[in-house]
Amino acid sequence: MASDHARAGRAVSDRRAIFASRRIRRVVVKLGSGTVTDQDAGLRESTIRALAAQIAGSLDDAGVSFVVVTSGAIAAGRKKLGMAERPRTVALKQAAAAVGQTTLMRAYERAFEKRGRHVAQLLLTHEDFENRERYVNARNTLETLLSRGIVPIVNENDTVATEEIRLEGGGGGANDHLATLVTQMVGADLLILLTDSDGLYTRDPHRHKDAQRIPIVESLDDESVRKAVGRGISAAGTGGMASKLRAARVLSGSGIPVVIASGLIRRSLLGVLEGKDRGTLILPQKAGRLRSRKMWIAYALHAHGTILVDDGARKVLLEGGKSLLPAGVLGAHGEFRPGDAVAIADRRGRVFARGIVRWGSRQVERGKGKRSGEVRTLLGPDTPAEVVHRDDLTILPAAGTPGPRKGAGPR
Repeated sequence: MASDHARAGRAVSDRRAIFASRRIRRVVVKLGSGTVTDQDAGLRESTIRALAAQIAGSLDDAGVSFVVVTSGAIAAGRKKLGMAERPRTVALKQAAAAVGQTTLMRAYERAFEKRGRHVAQLLLTHEDFENRERYVNARNTLETLLSRGIVPIVNENDTVATEEIRLEGGGGGANDHLATLVTQMVGADLLILLTDSDGLYTRDPHRHKDAQRIPIVESLDDESVRKAVGRGISAAGTGGMASKLRAARVLSGSGIPVVIASGLIRRSLLGVLEGKDRGTLILPQKAGRLRSRKMWIAYALHAHGTILVDDGARKVLLEGGKSLLPAGVLGAHGEFRPGDAVAIADRRGRVFARGIVRWGSRQVERGKGKRSGEVRTLLGPDTPAEVVHRDDLTILPAAGTPGPRKGAGPR
């Protein structure tokens, strides 16, 4: 027992030191369906009111601005439509989302207006992040809202999206990924994932009484973290804690800390911001931040295919900050055109970078392994010297992830 108290004391001390050293001025808060809705009662409006009170207090007292990413539209719509079970088809889910969005936003609006704050709704799909112009427009809208003290409420546009709604409906963590993209888009200093669990545990706390909460994670590659999730974090999971840790891996590799905490515990959000021992804090793995465009290339774009490179090219890209030249290319999987996003993998198929390609897949297959003079002779004098220019290339923090099979691009 004494050792548990000692560990808790160190965790609080470490958290306060971490938050004192970082200037937290912008926070993204994501609420999962299990936090904002109840399977039988519909929306948990008391939870939304408690969140609004904490956010409004931080806006007024500490000058911290917030973006809220919320789930719950489908669950709220299901209640209004009298559905006894969760809708199974995409059409029914979209209908429930269309009905539930109004209920969900009305709950947020009422809760924040009681605290003297206005909210704004943004419905986004992955295409809004993938298209650079739409991405910049969405970012400018968010920046304008935040500058006026308005709290943006962001959700997947489930009424028109199909891929996202399948992920969310199957527990794939679509809104965890959305929260990651929004965090990068607005340049937030912290992502707080509020769920119905108060953090990451050494074992499933519902099944094992000896399970212990992990207060701070220094590396997502620690064996204790892998055991807690039950699988590799980079593996394809089905939502829950695995999807939250995949989101944390992306952001920690970009220099942004992540906290997983309970949204059902009183003043949980304020406790996190005050550096108290709430939930699990996942430390950033690097001090600097990726530039906005580099983040966009790495995480907002769907890769249309994969380019395989030899060991020498991998080393040059990782260590030298150079462009990818055809001499180091072994081949390509999938079909892509100049201007498409691609994954870049080593000879064993482990993806370690992403970029916007200057060659199409057919050019890559014809010109792979060739020197610059040979390329101009083979493909024509106007062929770009670089397959992927260094300005259009981002090294991923989670190097070593298996690449897609031939004919498919990573999603």
